[in-house]
Amino acid sequence: MAPDFVPSLSARTRLLAVFGHPIRHSASPAMQNAGLATLALDWRYVACDVHPTKLKSALDGARAMGWIGLNLTVPHKLLAMEWVDHLSPSARQWGAVNTLVFEVQDPTGTWIPVGQTDPEWNTADLPIRAHGHNTDADAILRVIREDLALEPRDARVLLLGAGGAGRTAALRLAEEGVSELYLVNRSVDKAEALAAEINERYLAVHATVGLPEEDVELVINATSLGLNPEDPLPLDLTQYPLSRADAVFDMIYRPADTPLLRAAQDCGCSTANGLGMLLYQGAAALELWTGKPAPIDVMRAALEREVYGR
Repeated sequence: MAPDFVPSLSARTRLLAVFGHPIRHSASPAMQNAGLATLALDWRYVACDVHPTKLKSALDGARAMGWIGLNLTVPHKLLAMEWVDHLSPSARQWGAVNTLVFEVQDPTGTWIPVGQTDPEWNTADLPIRAHGHNTDADAILRVIREDLALEPRDARVLLLGAGGAGRTAALRLAEEGVSELYLVNRSVDKAEALAAEINERYLAVHATVGLPEEDVELVINATSLGLNPEDPLPLDLTQYPLSRADAVFDMIYRPADTPLLRAAQDCGCSTANGLGMLLYQGAAALELWTGKPAPIDVMRAALEREVYGR
């Protein structure tokens, strides 16, 4: 468990945040602050509601104030790509950024994560860059294998949403060797562009736009539909019943039991919400910021208390 004692804020306290719009549903602060306390770091992690039109200025402000790093969630994962100074191989490969590490350049020209510098070292006058990473992709795959006991290779997948999270999921699944990938998105042009990219990059994968005519092993919701009680289902069940799927993964974790998941359970599908994905991507982000192994059991327990109340 995380330590009961958390030091008070001081002038030495260093900051991290998640930027999103909306953001009040986020459980990341509970998870990350539990991890930081376990690592005995005088850091704090907060959630900030940043409108897309203000994202660049918010990124610039965090950099100027010497923050350790950031997580980015809906709708910022694609927008941030053009404002990041350096992209990791993961961000380039999956085409989206969900984790930023601010780095300072030492006198030898080496870039060092701000969180891994000596706390007594004055970095205010040194060059700072934003290094973008993607920790979502492997987290998605881990949830599918661990929470749904499903092997993606050769599977048929219906993916709802082609934004930042949807794009990452599509490319990661294509890399893993799914056989069929059906893309459904509010903007058909975006889905068509993603399908064309996958078909060009992964010749063994057949990506198409629209609902399948066949049964699928997996349905993934990568849209934000389900965050609010008044939201419609992300999938029209009169056009594609969930009885035609073996498993359903909804990336939303609050509410933990979305209408889509309830409908899937009624059809006998295996189901998983987004809590595992949040945990695994968050643990990977914490390791990038700190250079230390993440206390994943502590972070999991904090998430379950926050989301499930247990």
